Amino acid sequence: MKLQLIRNATLKLDYAGHTVLIDPFLGPKDSLPSFAGRSPNPTVELPVDIDTILAGVELVIISHLHEDHFDDTAKERVPKGLPILCQPGDEEAIRAAGFRDVTPLSDKASWQGLTLTRRDGSHGLGPVVQDMGPVIGFSLEAKGEPTVYWAGDTVFYPAIEKTIRETKPDIIVTHSCGAKWNGDLIVMDAEQTIKVCETAKNSTVIATHMEALDHATVSRSELRVAADAHGIPLTKLVIPDDGDVLTLIPPVV
Repeated sequence: MKLQLIRNATLKLDYAGHTVLIDPFLGPKDSLPSFAGRSPNPTVELPVDIDTILAGVELVIISHLHEDHFDDTAKERVPKGLPILCQPGDEEAIRAAGFRDVTPLSDKASWQGLTLTRRDGSHGLGPVVQDMGPVIGFSLEAKGEPTVYWAGDTVFYPAIEKTIRETKPDIIVTHSCGAKWNGDLIVMDAEQTIKVCETAKNSTVIATHMEALDHATVSRSELRVAADAHGIPLTKLVIPDDGDVLTLIPPVV
């Protein structure tokens, strides 16, 4: 398995002989308005060109319709015939953008030897959830590959802890920039990412969704300092830069 962090939540996975693109956010720097009054978004450019990002992609997963996960540029550039998995309720909006093969991930889905299982998430806690709307995460499995839990745009709360303890994934992908909306935390911050690491004793945690949006409150270096203070090594919590490619293998059992 190879995982490439493109930018923000956008990942490209080479998994079980297939290439999967997650949450395509493909617009140029400053193409969206500010979320926190500090800067237009995204705050950085893509690390590679869009043609390179889309090369070989066979399946697209869209966790929710916020613009930093599926923007107008993605709607224009992602080929309309590619199969798309999305959260229930988003399928009609994605079809309205011209995509022809859209399937809501209600529970489990099988595609070309890959098994995907929908997982709960909460884009904050309390009243802010109504502003943010529903989101999903997912588990990904295939023969001969590490099991992956992509938590998505969620804070750490009991459903996340339950998923980790029950599924014991090899790889966990978190969104760890500590983004806030009107003062409320809407994705994991450093403290919550450390809780994931401490809960997932035998998992590698990969922190993404960092240093791309102006409402983020945690940088990569700040997360690393916090992890070091809790004795969490570089091999346990991986914090890739945009464009980095990670090669991940299943554990020997």
